[in-house]
Amino acid sequence: MDMKSELTIVIPAKNEAKLIPKLLTSLVLQDYKPISHTKVYLADAASTDGTPEIARSYSDWLNIEIIEGGLPAVGRNAGARRATTPYVLFLDADIELSDPTLVRRSVALMKEKQLHCVTTNIACPSGGMRDQTLYSFNNFMQQLSRLYKPFSTGMFMLFDTAAFHALGGFHERALFAEDYLLSQKVARNKFRIVKGSVLTTNRRFMKMGYFKPACLFLNTALHTRKERFFLKDHEYWHSET
Repeated sequence: MDMKSELTIVIPAKNEAKLIPKLLTSLVLQDYKPISHTKVYLADAASTDGTPEIARSYSDWLNIEIIEGGLPAVGRNAGARRATTPYVLFLDADIELSDPTLVRRSVALMKEKQLHCVTTNIACPSGGMRDQTLYSFNNFMQQLSRLYKPFSTGMFMLFDTAAFHALGGFHERALFAEDYLLSQKVARNKFRIVKGSVLTTNRRFMKMGYFKPACLFLNTALHTRKERFFLKDHEYWHSET
């Protein structure tokens, strides 16, 4: 029986052939009943490693379509413009949904509380103590943000589609922390953090070290009102493969 989905999923990606199978497999395994009928846009930024072809290989289980991407903000906005559903879920291509109930519970929370944005925690089980400490700190700061201005990770951002467009979407000229900039615009009473987590790797720390990402995180909070900070190239994406 055909089941209409209330959700569109958008995944910006560039050269994620090694990791995107974990994400797509974890999407297939979600207990959100309309998942196979949920439109999934992979916004590909000219990958050269076969990422689009791998994504298409999941077409028997997911309603997946490849669209043109760019920087994450550009790819996310491109997918959101195509969304005709009440909700749009932005996922990073290098994560995994560890809990098969996460999508269903997130959508249910959005509907029940009439929220604009829902996110979750981040876990790095394959990393060492430093990795886990840094992500735990990120989760702690995310919880604290509910008291002032919301902070959501771009790894998992579920938006009310109308609210997303009303807020202006992701800042496409931002070269860093475009997810932070958008989540700061969400009203506190329209933001929640759903229980659970997405799984990520420590690959960025392995490429950049630990000091620079930590400094960028702190400077992001300190420069919230200074747009030019986010338009500057901090070489964040230079660490990507």
